[in-house]
Amino acid sequence: MKKVSALILVPLLMTGTPAFAHVGHGDHATLVSGFLHPLSGADHLLAMIAVGLAAAMLGGRALIALPATFVAVMLLGFIAALAGVQVPLVEPMILASSIVIGLSVLVARPTSPVLVGLVVGGFAFFHGHAHGTEFAGESAAVFGAGFAAATMLLHAVGIGAGIAVGRLTRGTTALRVAGGATALGGVLLLAG
Repeated sequence: MKKVSALILVPLLMTGTPAFAHVGHGDHATLVSGFLHPLSGADHLLAMIAVGLAAAMLGGRALIALPATFVAVMLLGFIAALAGVQVPLVEPMILASSIVIGLSVLVARPTSPVLVGLVVGGFAFFHGHAHGTEFAGESAAVFGAGFAAATMLLHAVGIGAGIAVGRLTRGTTALRVAGGATALGGVLLLAG
């Protein structure tokens, strides 16, 4: 069954529609435009919130480590794109990030925070690369600071929601449902 699922999922991931999170090609040189950039696409919103939910699910050091890993590697992807490094499958990997990270929260299996950090970091590179590919301005540092701040805010929303849901329900069921919802959202974007 796993092989059949992979045979179906891989081709679907390779047909992702272009640039969900990147509307327009106008002025991308300001802090505000950088901040609004990740907020303009459902694929980025879902993935960033899923990272926060995963951090809340793992708890402890992961509350800081997962978001910090994501932002740091995302900035590396941004720099790579600015340097002209070509990376294939950027948009499909961005879509895959919300699905995979959401599913990791849904299944809620005891998982190494290091493994989750590696997965989150791997996807973060693609998110950053997409931002760098879309950058069209003179101040990459200002634009980068803007999208990094928005990313941290979305991670905080996911962490806050995850912690609040966990306290209200005194368990992980609702948090797992939230993870499943982010994964489903990614699947719906993929299908759309």
